[in-house]
Amino acid sequence: MRSFPLPPLNSLIAFESAARNLSFTQASIELNVTQGAVSKQIKLLEEYLGKKLLHRSTKKMELTLAGLEYYDTVRKSLFILAEGTDKIRGVHGSQELTVAATTAMTSLWLMPKVSTFQALNEDIELRIVASDNLSETAQYDIVLNYLRFPPRGCRATALFDEEIFPVCSPEYLRKNPNLTTPESLSDCTWLYLEDMQKDWLGWLEWFDGLGIPAPVPKRKLKINSYSMLLQSCLDGQGVALGWSYLVDDYLRSGMLIKPMEPMLKTGSKFWLIESDSYTRNQKGVDNFRNWLIDKIPHI
Repeated sequence: MRSFPLPPLNSLIAFESAARNLSFTQASIELNVTQGAVSKQIKLLEEYLGKKLLHRSTKKMELTLAGLEYYDTVRKSLFILAEGTDKIRGVHGSQELTVAATTAMTSLWLMPKVSTFQALNEDIELRIVASDNLSETAQYDIVLNYLRFPPRGCRATALFDEEIFPVCSPEYLRKNPNLTTPESLSDCTWLYLEDMQKDWLGWLEWFDGLGIPAPVPKRKLKINSYSMLLQSCLDGQGVALGWSYLVDDYLRSGMLIKPMEPMLKTGSKFWLIESDSYTRNQKGVDNFRNWLIDKIPHI
């Protein structure tokens, strides 16, 4: 019997990771190999197929038309292979639940609460994935993310609305007692989030949403991680934009304060998104969704 023409399997894994992340760097971290190894595997795959899959430039990476088509095939095939492997092994596979969220949501909102879920669901093995690239929902059972609109074809449950307001430390406010209005932010250091997700707002968008001309800040401190940005805010290094629910624990403890009343309510929401592919643990998905919805009024 003639065997099926299969490409190099290691190359498929490298391609799936690089295409999903649109980054050799992220793929190398995810696969625990060097960037050169990822590049070599994808080049090997392109030579095997006789097609260019990824277009690489100094600033960004994009999938070619052939790459887009092939990525969908590879993603689905690897998912089916992983699912079948779990079933054969029979080790925790049917009870594992994978929940993905952005790094900020994971560290600031989700992780402090998951112990209560685990206490109520001892038979479910929870797997938490923190990533700022959550465009591909099929590989996770549940995705938690701020979005204007949830992806099509998925079951999406709105958890709460997006509310954004300035926050600072009590020490910073003592040093800047005139910080009482949006206009007074011109005398402050703005903690500025770089590499924002497309649906996250920055300072200019916040002022625009309130219908107020944005002043020029005294200075900016740019940070590419929201968790690190909040730590800088806690250390009294400037004023940050705070998202409700993400910073509520800090506000309740008094470690951060709202120096002014204006708050922007956007059309975005915090969504619980369930995979549009078959999940190995529907009971776990249902339990997690119901538990989280029940937690919202008490947070």
